[in-house]
Amino acid sequence: MQFTEVEFKDVQPIDGFGPGFFRIGGRVYEGALLVQPNSVVSWGGYEDSAALMALEVDVLFFGTGAETAFIPRDLREALEKAGIGVEPMASPAACRTYNVLLAEGRRIAAALLPV
Repeated sequence: MQFTEVEFKDVQPIDGFGPGFFRIGGRVYEGALLVQPNSVVSWGGYEDSAALMALEVDVLFFGTGAETAFIPRDLREALEKAGIGVEPMASPAACRTYNVLLAEGRRIAAALLPV
């Protein structure tokens, strides 16, 4: 089997994470983040729904911290009604999944709570 390294052009992959931080496109960010292929902004958590509703994506990955957790039902329902698929998972899994779909050129974003 031959492995091919993925090259990200004109987008920012999630390079890594640790306690309280994420490394994205070679830069370290602290706290909760909203990550899109070409932008990274601080995110106010589940209460910051306006930032999420403004996204033009097909799927939003919720990194819920160190463990998988449910997101508030009303938030999930509002996003789904707006046509945004919602996928909650632990933040490490959300980072990996985001990068895979980013490499495929998909319309995605990740709302990440730190581990």
